[in-house]
Amino acid sequence: MQDFFFDQLIRYEAGPSWQLVLLCVLISFLLCQMIATVYVWTFTGLSYSRSFVISQVMGGLVTTILLLAIGNNVARGLGLLGTLSLIRFRSNLKDTRDMVFVFGSLAIGVAVGVQAFTVAVVGTVAFCAAAMYLGFSVFGSRRQFDGLLRFQAPSSPEADRLSKAVLKQYCSNFTLINLREVAQGRFVEHAYQVKLRDTSYNEPLVAALRAVPGVDGVSLLMQDQTMEV
Repeated sequence: MQDFFFDQLIRYEAGPSWQLVLLCVLISFLLCQMIATVYVWTFTGLSYSRSFVISQVMGGLVTTILLLAIGNNVARGLGLLGTLSLIRFRSNLKDTRDMVFVFGSLAIGVAVGVQAFTVAVVGTVAFCAAAMYLGFSVFGSRRQFDGLLRFQAPSSPEADRLSKAVLKQYCSNFTLINLREVAQGRFVEHAYQVKLRDTSYNEPLVAALRAVPGVDGVSLLMQDQTMEV
């Protein structure tokens, strides 16, 4: 396929023919749209942006057009480099995963722009397959059972001992992150970062702490799997 287009279309001193340009633009658009679609399917964040998805497709398309315009001309490449150096991109990406998808779209645009169609197609399929696998699997997850536990207990060694006994029963690990006196020193507010032994232990843990004499205001906030803190 590549040999046909190289022999029939690209060998002109004026640059690639309009047929090849149209073909490259269409291929780049379809492949980058495929990457953007996988991004939408696997998105699990809190602030979805349609403009960012559209930017992925347009970014790959622009990259392809730039490389087709430059071709093998060094002077054009230097001129383009000087022009782009005047542009300041100030958009901040909140998630590193978004940055990877941007680079993926740009890489596909580069591959199509240099007429490496096989690399572009195979690379797109591999990138999308990897993104879907990593997005829907539990690969890299470690904090799916973590939570923030708060409660108030009387300021006495007995209440502290009983509450820690409950934590040891239901939690594989717990760390005290905040401790402060309330009610003029009669009670102490505890804040723990806890890791439950099992996902079903959240309600039994709260019930067991409420059963401790004097313990009040028990709250357990489970961290979402998509949020790293």
